[in-house]
Amino acid sequence: MSVLESEAGREGTRCRQLAVAPALETIPAKVEGLRSKAKRLVERGWALQVRPGVFVALAVPAV
Repeated sequence: MSVLESEAGREGTRCRQLAVAPALETIPAKVEGLRSKAKRLVERGWALQVRPGVFVALAVPAV
């Protein structure tokens, strides 16, 4: 989630770019794993999928 917050601008971040941040290999298996995790964040309401394969973190309201 912190990678999405730090990397994402208004246009969002692709999963391949997310794989580079924690120094993962950019092989399809790793990228698909990150895509799956990003989609789970979308389902939980923590992120938004702006276009297919492009994700952005949602601002969390201050408590």
